[in-house]
Amino acid sequence: MMRLNKFLAHAGIASRRKCDDFIKAGFVKVNGKVVDRVGVVIDEKKDTVTFKGKIVKPRKRFVYIVLNKPKGVVTTASDQFKRKTVLDLIAVPERIYPIGRLDYNTTGVLLLTDDGDLSHRLLHPNYKVVKVYRVLLNRVIRPIDLHRLQNGIELDGKKTQPCKISELRIVDNGSLLEVELTEGRNRQVRRMFETLDYKVRELERISFGGITARGLAPGEWRYLTKKEVSLLKERVGYGSER
Repeated sequence: MMRLNKFLAHAGIASRRKCDDFIKAGFVKVNGKVVDRVGVVIDEKKDTVTFKGKIVKPRKRFVYIVLNKPKGVVTTASDQFKRKTVLDLIAVPERIYPIGRLDYNTTGVLLLTDDGDLSHRLLHPNYKVVKVYRVLLNRVIRPIDLHRLQNGIELDGKKTQPCKISELRIVDNGSLLEVELTEGRNRQVRRMFETLDYKVRELERISFGGITARGLAPGEWRYLTKKEVSLLKERVGYGSER
């Protein structure tokens, strides 16, 4: 027995959260009947599930990719302003999608997959998956501000989780920092510094769950190794049996 959104995610339709949206929109049928409420449990061996009229079958193999995202590319499947997307950089037949987002001017590690369940876990705050960034500021950071950021500051009425921040060196009169987060709010790194009146001149994600883009030029990508996939799965609560 399995939740319907998890079944759809395993089939590569989308993340669990997005699959819930599809269910509520009436795009999903179970044994010929529309299911428009979340939380439904199905028997994956006996029930027939369709999405937009097509039978859904779980995939036995998934695709896992790391991209070294360049500037000037959006982290979406399509863009209303016709800007280049990360999927324009990756030529694979599978329907993959990004795990989380990097904004237009942020570079570095971006993971993409058709494994909706793993994507859901990697983004879920309960699993505290570590993301590491290099941040170049417009000026030298004050020790008191470094301390405040490490202990959490308020964004949108909610305090950020404590994080690790260290100053690596001074570059062009600005601090180059390494920031380690276990949460992923919208534009969080930039907004944390902007709250304290710093401007982020450069922002690069250098690691996501231990996966790096080492050896990849901006815009280049590669498949994750079996060892890397196993590492990600272990960090979010299950092994490499899938």
